[in-house]
Amino acid sequence: KGILASCIKSNPKVWDLLCVLGGGSVYPPCKKEVSKEEYYVKMKGNEVFKYAVRHMEEVAKVVLKMANVSSEEVDWLVPHQANIRIINMVAQKLGIPKEKVFVNLQKYGNTSAATVPIALDEAVRQGFIKPGDLILLDAFGGGFTYGALLMRW
Repeated sequence: KGILASCIKSNPKVWDLLCVLGGGSVYPPCKKEVSKEEYYVKMKGNEVFKYAVRHMEEVAKVVLKMANVSSEEVDWLVPHQANIRIINMVAQKLGIPKEKVFVNLQKYGNTSAATVPIALDEAVRQGFIKPGDLILLDAFGGGFTYGALLMRW
């Protein structure tokens, strides 16, 4: 029971695929500056799709290998809820059937860094995830970061 394996990676060379240019210590927000587009999320959609799918698959396979587990043994995939196309493609590439993929995107939309924790909590509260289940968490985010975690609930 608990965390069996985890892998987090980043590739700053492709930071501009998904980013917010303004803010932070370099460009602290002020009323005049916040009205500029630098404070809104910038995304190159098609490139983000390809990159997210490829790297979510990569880190998921890394944690499965680290734990000596096959994707067929996974009871639930709880992915980042960015969009349904990414979720479906990652599940397909991992060989995990849709019935084993928890999706609540239609209910909340993309809540950014909170998608996986919200989905995990909801899956448990609704009785989908049960004690002893093998859970694969898989995500990506701006910067560009991506990671996966395999756990026994």
